[in-house]
Amino acid sequence: MKPDLLEILVCPLCKGDLELTTDREEDGEILAGSLRCSGCNETYPIEDGIPNMLPPELREA
Repeated sequence: MKPDLLEILVCPLCKGDLELTTDREEDGEILAGSLRCSGCNETYPIEDGIPNMLPPELREA
């Protein structure tokens, strides 16, 4: 995921702003981390450079 994507992403549940936490970055791309909503406090994982923006009940375990 490119960091500037954060400018257009919002929480799918409440449309709140997202805060980025980076665990692994390579060549300017975020490969692992999370996006946390400042409105409802839901957290969305970033795995293999892809943010999983599905609501919690629809994510695979």
